[in-house]
Amino acid sequence: MAKTNPFVPVALVVEDDEMQREMVAMLLQESEMGVIQCEKAEAALDVLEKMGALLSMMFTDVNLTGHIDDIHVIVTSGRALTKDLPDGATFMPKPWMALDLLREAERSQH
Repeated sequence: MAKTNPFVPVALVVEDDEMQREMVAMLLQESEMGVIQCEKAEAALDVLEKMGALLSMMFTDVNLTGHIDDIHVIVTSGRALTKDLPDGATFMPKPWMALDLLREAERSQH
């Protein structure tokens, strides 16, 4: 009998560009992750306050601010990174490749 894992990793995707947000969500869902989508930082902060301990990773545009612990943060932007990222955060410049996103998602599950 095969073992089943009752834990489904959940990603928070914060991106104001709807097409980008939907594409990221679709890719992560295909890798069997749950996905919560937010368009704005304020909504993402609400999710983090309520569910932060249950999230495996966050994929966000560079404009989200705040200090986030115990979560794999991926920051993305079509512009050069001009801010320091928190320790452990990964920067993925746009356009990024789907395989790179999925590799980072896999890293967040370990």
